[in-house]
Amino acid sequence: MEKSPETRRYKNSFLNWIEYRLPIISYMEKEYGDYPMPKNCNYFWSFGALASILLVVLIVSGIFLAMHYTPHTDMAFDSVERIMRDVNYGWLLRYMHSNGAAFFFIIVYIHILRGMYYGSYKYPRELNWILGVFIYLLMMATSFLGYVLPWGQMSYWGATVITNLFSAIPVIGEGLKTWILGDYTLGNATLNRFFALHYVLPFVIFGVVGLHIAAVHVHGSNNPTGIDIKSKDDSVKFFPYMLVKDTLATCVLGVVIAVVIFFGPNLMAEVDNYIPADPLVTPSHIVANWYLAPFYAILRAIPDKLGGVTLMFGAILILFVLPWLDTSKTKSCNYRPVYKWFMMLFFVNFFILGYVGMKPAEGIYLLIARLGLIYYFGFLLVLTPLIGKIETPKSLPASISDFFMNKGNNIKESKSETELH
Repeated sequence: MEKSPETRRYKNSFLNWIEYRLPIISYMEKEYGDYPMPKNCNYFWSFGALASILLVVLIVSGIFLAMHYTPHTDMAFDSVERIMRDVNYGWLLRYMHSNGAAFFFIIVYIHILRGMYYGSYKYPRELNWILGVFIYLLMMATSFLGYVLPWGQMSYWGATVITNLFSAIPVIGEGLKTWILGDYTLGNATLNRFFALHYVLPFVIFGVVGLHIAAVHVHGSNNPTGIDIKSKDDSVKFFPYMLVKDTLATCVLGVVIAVVIFFGPNLMAEVDNYIPADPLVTPSHIVANWYLAPFYAILRAIPDKLGGVTLMFGAILILFVLPWLDTSKTKSCNYRPVYKWFMMLFFVNFFILGYVGMKPAEGIYLLIARLGLIYYFGFLLVLTPLIGKIETPKSLPASISDFFMNKGNNIKESKSETELH
């Protein structure tokens, strides 16, 4: 039987050869060229791309750092200093990695808050939201493991505090803590396994990010109106329109990170971590990484150890069921006149929790943390379901195109009124 001739799709014969055997080029054209994006997407929709780019930067810089790092309690601190002083551009690699991790969290926080405000977690994007929260959990675990690796004072005592939390779990707590440490105390076995996990988990995150992106492309991206694309007039192609936005956002992010690396590389670092770990000297104030501080504040707000651990993990796990807690059919807070103000207050409350999480757990800071804890869970468990049932949303535009037409008409009306005055 005669074989069918290869399909000639491109001018380049090599591309045709690849396409016939592995249609990856046409797949990229479909998903990142002709893929329809809602034409009202703003720069908040570039943060997913920024997070993906930063993840690649963190993985690549981490691989090169791992070539020079020694995961041993006697040599870990000195190996980090050697990277900074003796390895060619080692200081740049380390600052790219440490500051890149901080910016990674900043970008992901904005990405999450954007998804919450515009209702990107609602039907039919529930699984996409769940994958996003899972990525966030993996990020927290990876950052904590990486925080331990320099083996400075804050690394050692931060790891001591966090691993001791597992002992609060009834029955299995002590055994679980020993299993995590690999020993009865924080030591060389712990550092070895933390290094191994910190090296592997970013690749797991990369895989889940792939699933997250694939899930987005099944039903398309959400937009500020929360209305799905209904016709070609409602959308634009990903290339070149969204690609131009993502490129500009990437350039701006690159400049900001470069300024931090070259002029303030330790702005988001703890000074005590430049002191070698000493099990006999406890720092005056043990703090978590700033991007984990909101949950650290929740932990310390409860005097009972088990209660604090339960609420800390509960504050993260509750996000998995947010799509079912929100009873409103309207997605975007732009059309929810009551709920949007409580949502904004939730954002402010989260940042306040982060601030008090970096302060001593006493006096006014402890009181603020407890009030913030009440609003955090009250908003998600009480206000979100209740407001969704009693609120009367604003009327939605018939389509994304109508939204632009109405917006244009409003601008014309305002100009006419100005001219009359």
